[in-house]
Amino acid sequence: MTDVFYLFASLSTVGWNQRLNQWMFKNINLSELSRKVIRPHYDSLRVHMYDRLWSPHGLVRYGVAPDHPEVKHVTVIGNGNVALDIARMLLSSPERLSRYDVPASVLDVLTRSQVRHVSVVGRRGPAQAAFTAKELREMMNLEGTALIPVDECIMTDAQKSPLERQHKRILDILKKGSKEKLGSTKRTWSLDFFRSPTGISTSEGSNGTPVTLNLAHTTLSPTGSAVPTGVHSDLRTSLVVTALGHTAETSTPWFDPKTGHVHASGGRVLDTEGRVIRRVYASGWAGRGARGVLATTMVDAYGVAETILGDTFPDAFQRDAVEGMPGGGENDTVNVDSMLPTAVDNDSLPRDVEEAVRVGQSTSYEDWKKIDAEEVRRGEEVGKERERMGWEDAKAFLQHLRSKASGT
Repeated sequence: MTDVFYLFASLSTVGWNQRLNQWMFKNINLSELSRKVIRPHYDSLRVHMYDRLWSPHGLVRYGVAPDHPEVKHVTVIGNGNVALDIARMLLSSPERLSRYDVPASVLDVLTRSQVRHVSVVGRRGPAQAAFTAKELREMMNLEGTALIPVDECIMTDAQKSPLERQHKRILDILKKGSKEKLGSTKRTWSLDFFRSPTGISTSEGSNGTPVTLNLAHTTLSPTGSAVPTGVHSDLRTSLVVTALGHTAETSTPWFDPKTGHVHASGGRVLDTEGRVIRRVYASGWAGRGARGVLATTMVDAYGVAETILGDTFPDAFQRDAVEGMPGGGENDTVNVDSMLPTAVDNDSLPRDVEEAVRVGQSTSYEDWKKIDAEEVRRGEEVGKERERMGWEDAKAFLQHLRSKASGT
């Protein structure tokens, strides 16, 4: 085989923007199911994977915490699991977090933290929230922290509409409230539904809350979208953090501005006229938008991998029922050659990766395995899962290994 395939997949970040990465494969056979198919072609199989982070797996492993002691009120914009993750980190005691693989530098900051309240702001209601019942329950059981109850009118209205099982659970948890009652704890949090940020201003000299966030009050349209009511209010806070999903790369020829992600069907990327672009695929948030949890994305990735294998080896794999689907016939497909170069040097590097290598801002997978083992070793010394390194610490560690190996 000599075809070049393009697979676009979105990688997850906690509490911040997701981004669209490009993987280029020659002779893609990536599923465990494809072992019999791969074997005859294994010598020619090449897989190149690049990540903007210095560590793999596409997750933000090395976050930061508010390092100003005057920060007492934090506002998180977003109504997904990441928003609740941020709130839980800020409101958890350092003693609780010390059992996990939170970096010592972050624990030091959280030990000095004066955060007393976290507002989680969302433009729609509890029946449309993107967080899961599991994440919400963890927040409700957080030691030393109480939820300010959600307005009863909002709860009543939410129960009037048909609800999926997941959102029924969420409403039940919200009605029950937090394990520790309001007034009995030093730390609190709130879910501020039907609020959409429209502006932000700062003022010097404000005691602990130098930021004013202007919020437009919203309601639901007949289609379920958040629309402004014309009412506004101000929220005084110390720090604003966004947790709003991801933004796709808009310059690609298959970006769909209506959905905000790659135009795809069943993993196959489509052009603006709805025709399948041969050998171009999308999975996860890149192809479906910012919805679902990690397990959802994983299942979708498996499905797209099987689609690739079915398209590539139709005799060895049972293909999707393409009758009536885009791409069901030759007239419904378009060749990628008109959009992307096919004369690809399989060992070449993208320009930004070449630049990172040139200035010493890159790590190989072999480097990562050494860092990974060292993090686990350091964690064992202090009774933790691992002691995570920051980039500067990791660079120093790798330099020490290289110097030791060269005898310098």
